[in-house]
Amino acid sequence: MSKNVAIVTGGSRGIGRAAALKLAKAGYAVVVNYTANATAADEVVSAIKGAGGEAVAVKGDVAQEADVLAIFAAAERLGPLKVLVNNAGVMDSQARLDEMSIARLTRIFDVNLTGAFLCAREAVKRMSMKHGGSGGAIVNLSSAAAVHGAPGFGVEYAASKGAIDLLTIGLGREVAAEGIRVNAVRPGIIDTDIHDSSGIPGRVKMMRDAIPMKREGSADEVADAILWLVSDQSSYVTGTIVAVAGGRC
Repeated sequence: MSKNVAIVTGGSRGIGRAAALKLAKAGYAVVVNYTANATAADEVVSAIKGAGGEAVAVKGDVAQEADVLAIFAAAERLGPLKVLVNNAGVMDSQARLDEMSIARLTRIFDVNLTGAFLCAREAVKRMSMKHGGSGGAIVNLSSAAAVHGAPGFGVEYAASKGAIDLLTIGLGREVAAEGIRVNAVRPGIIDTDIHDSSGIPGRVKMMRDAIPMKREGSADEVADAILWLVSDQSSYVTGTIVAVAGGRC
């Protein structure tokens, strides 16, 4: 019998990597999506297989419809899709809005927002009882920036994540009667390498005093929330955003 399948976009590093490893440990066959770093994706797959799990690495840019379709086709070869973790996302260097180019804006919204919509669309087509599926769970990755707006840092990134919050609420209600639960996690300052994109060395340490718990979070802590949201323990939870931010949002 085929295993239930989980797709993790941006699964080669950070929160995506942690989620992929935990989903595999929970018994899912995992599609580890990546955009460029094949070595990192292959390492995640090797770790899963080394622990007795099943996984494949699939290259693809979630902002490109053809790539999204290829990711989901790879999942279908493994078994029935039950979980989508919409994790792929990018940020850029610190900037004010009046310093941003159209290229920067397009990239942020194409990856962070359009990519999430495309992946959610394909997941619904496969999971929804309306389409002959047996249900499933979608977890989107929001950000504390969706709440505080990231003024002077990256308001376009914050806006893209605010839209993810509304996608979560709206889609959660739209497909609630079709066997699909849609939720999000809202990480705060998490110790992952995405902060390198900001161009501010040591940004994570600099933010500690602004966090009520006085420490950054870990990718594993966010992944634990993701695992809860896809599990039967959260069976009456949909359209909800769970903050994993040390009290900051």
